[in-house]
This record gives sequence, C-alpha cells and structure tokens, in this order.
Amino acid sequence: MAIDTDTAPATPVAAQAPQDGRLTGRAKLVLFVLCAAQFMVALDFSVLNVALPVLGDDLGLSRSALQWAVTAFALPSGGFLLLFGRIADLYGRKKLFLTGLAVFGAASLLATLAWDPASFLTGRALQGLGAAVIVPTGMSLLTTTFPEGPQRDRALGISGTLLSLGFTVGMVLGGVMTDTLGWRSTMGLLAVAAVIVLALAPGLLPESLPHSLKGMGGAPTPDRPRLDVPGAITVTGGLLALIYSLSTAAQRGFGGADVWGTLVVGLALLAAFVAVESKATAPLVSLPMLKRRTVAWGNLGGLVTFSMMSTVIFVLTLYLQEILGLSSFRTGLVFGVQGVMSVLAGSYAAKVIGRFGARRTLIGSLLGQGLFIALLLAIGSESGALLATVAVSLASMCHLGAIISYGLTVTSGVPDEEQGLATGLVTTTQQVGITIGIPLLGVLATTQGDLFHGVRTVLLVDAVILVAAAALVAVGLGRRSAP
Repeated sequence: MAIDTDTAPATPVAAQAPQDGRLTGRAKLVLFVLCAAQFMVALDFSVLNVALPVLGDDLGLSRSALQWAVTAFALPSGGFLLLFGRIADLYGRKKLFLTGLAVFGAASLLATLAWDPASFLTGRALQGLGAAVIVPTGMSLLTTTFPEGPQRDRALGISGTLLSLGFTVGMVLGGVMTDTLGWRSTMGLLAVAAVIVLALAPGLLPESLPHSLKGMGGAPTPDRPRLDVPGAITVTGGLLALIYSLSTAAQRGFGGADVWGTLVVGLALLAAFVAVESKATAPLVSLPMLKRRTVAWGNLGGLVTFSMMSTVIFVLTLYLQEILGLSSFRTGLVFGVQGVMSVLAGSYAAKVIGRFGARRTLIGSLLGQGLFIALLLAIGSESGALLATVAVSLASMCHLGAIISYGLTVTSGVPDEEQGLATGLVTTTQQVGITIGIPLLGVLATTQGDLFHGVRTVLLVDAVILVAAAALVAVGLGRRSAP
C-alpha cells in the first residue's frame, strides 16, 4: 500500500483536483468524511441543551447538578485539544482520528443507555475525550490534504459552514427529538453518526507517516517521537482548570471559592507552561509559532468571534422566551433562520477570501458582526422578534466569515509537520471562546433586576468588543494580507 507522507507538497487527493479549487469525486468524499465528523462534534455541543430538564427528571440529576451534563463534555474536549493535536503530528493523524471516532461512538452509546447519573456523566466525559481527538486531527488532515490556495479555501469554507450549522441544528433538532422520541434519542443519533463516519473513513482518508519518523525526502528514520510531557501536563491541567472555572461561573456566578480557586490554578499552570516551553528541547507548542503575527492575531480574532456570538445566542434566547414569551419551537425557528443564512454565507466565503484575502475578510467579518449586533439594541420589550431574527442572521453570516478566515490566517504558511499544532490552537481557541463568553458577559443579563436592561447591556458590550477586536487585528496583522 503506498503511503502519502505529509512532507509531500500535496496529497494525491488534492493533487488530482483542478487548480481553480474544484474538487474531484474522491476529494469530495474525503471532505465529506472530515466535515461529517466536525459536524457531529458541533452537534454534540448543543443538541442536549433543551433536553436537560427532562434528562434530570429521568436520571435523578438535581437542577444544580445539571450543569455537569455540559461541563463533563466541555472539560476534556477543551482541555486535551493541544495535547492530541501534537500527538497526531508525532505519531500519525489517521489512526488517532479513527481512534477518536471509536471512543466518541462508544461513549455516545453509553450515554444513550445510561441507567444513573454516574454512567451518563461518564459517557459525556468520554464523548468530550473523543471530540478532543477528532477535532484537531480532522482539521490537520483537512489542511494537509488540501494545499493552500483555492482548494483549502473551499474546503475550510465548507467545514466552517457545517461547524456553525451544527450548533444551530443541534438547538432545533434537540427540542424536536426530545419531544417526540425522548432525550436518549439525541445521544443515540450521535452514536449512529459516529458508526457511519468510522465505516467510511479508513478507505478514504490518506495515510501519513509521523513526522518525527521521517528523514530527508520523507524516508523513515530511527529517531523515536518525543512528547513534551511537562508541557503536556501543565497546558492540559491549566486548560482543564480554566474551563471548569468558567463553566461553573456560567451556572453559579463568580461568587464561589471553587470558581476563583480553579481560575487561579489554571492561570498559574498556563504561566508555568510558557516557562516550560521556553526551555524544552522539543516543546509541545513552539513559542516562535505563537510569535507569528498570523497565529497570535488570527487566534485573537477567533476567540472574540466565538465568545461574542455564543453570548448573543444566550441572551437572545432569554429575550425571546422570557421577555417576548415565545415558545421553544418559535425560538428554535429564529435560530433555524440563522443557520440557513450561515449556510448561504459559507457558499460564498471562499470566493470572498479569494478576492480580498484572509486578513481583510477576518477584519471585515469582525466589524460586520459587531455592527449587526449593535443593530439589536433597537429591540423592544414588547416586540422585536423579526428584528432579532434579521440582525442575528446577518451577524451570523459575518461570524462564519470570521471563523473561516481566522482558521486560514492561523494555518497558512505553517509547515505540514506543525499543522496538528496549528489546528490544535485553532480549535482550542474555538472551545475556550465558546466557554468564556457566557460567564464573562452573560451574567450581566441575569444578575440585574431588569432582564431587558441586562440583555441590552450585554449586546452593547458585545458589539463594542467586536469592533475593538477588528481594529486590533487590523493593526496586529499589518497591511500585508495573510498568505
């Protein structure tokens, strides 16, 4: 069996594609498998949210413990991303990707059949672990399979569209499935999806040699891969503590000693990680990579777009249901329109990036997202559902442009042997962004006496942060467009 090494300028799948970005039939199948896996993980982030009250009654989870249905997934899925991204670089991506799919599928089955809180939360934690493997390996397989230029632009455009759509579809589909088939069907759907992708992936995805086993011209060498164990421990522990702290704050506020304690521990471990990496001979994260303008400022743009969009969806859900009195179904329709507009934006994203460049698209997308969110300040306390639908849909189109362009900005120009690390940074930024938005800003809406005033305050702060981030990214990246 011929092995396509990652040091080749492009894999055969990409090499067979026309240079204008059109994809061959086999390339489309490879892209389908990788995007299906990413969509499945994105779906898992939101599909269970509306089912939590029913799930709690069925399994005996108290209301205060329901947060762990979300936190048990978020902790490993965010905490282990960088580690598994680097392991994929060192030991090979395809095998690790398949392993992640198997773990995710088995964990989804366990969550489906859960008989008590412990078995369900174990399944959710293992789902998060599988997701932490799937996301960075899937992204690095995508960026090494499709070379820089129109092919990668289009591939990332489709991937970003499905990523955004997965969150939205999860919110709508979760409510429908819970009402008709019960909450277990949401977990069963993920198990079935994992089995389908796992069946297709082995015969379609290209093989790869671990980079640390390659010599000149891609030939294997006797050198054994080395993993930066101290770096892995400090960054994984730091991310776990940080995500736990912020996830808990989203449910109970920042008043608890455990919230502040884990926040301090997390920041201390991340500071220790930087110190360890500066002295490591084979660092988990190359500090020179973090000093790249495209990596540093691109990830800032990604962090802001994810955190601010997740906050807007949270406060709009409160606004539509608790202030305007819309049902869960009608609220789901609002976000369904948002998902359709995201798909529309994804179909044009590659062309926009091809014309204006990733840098300009990222800056313009952040600015547009901020301006359309500012438009939401015109909503009223008795009416505003139509305005909310239009404004959040337009903001989501800009949000999708920011997702795709920041991924391209960060990964462009990065050597293939570090693509797993680069995409690990991209996906870690994504997870942390989704996690920190609601506890940092969402609490402004829920802790004030007047909910409507609180919602407007969050929207104003959200818009200001986005506009400021657009300006900072513009200055940080400079006049020259990202490759």
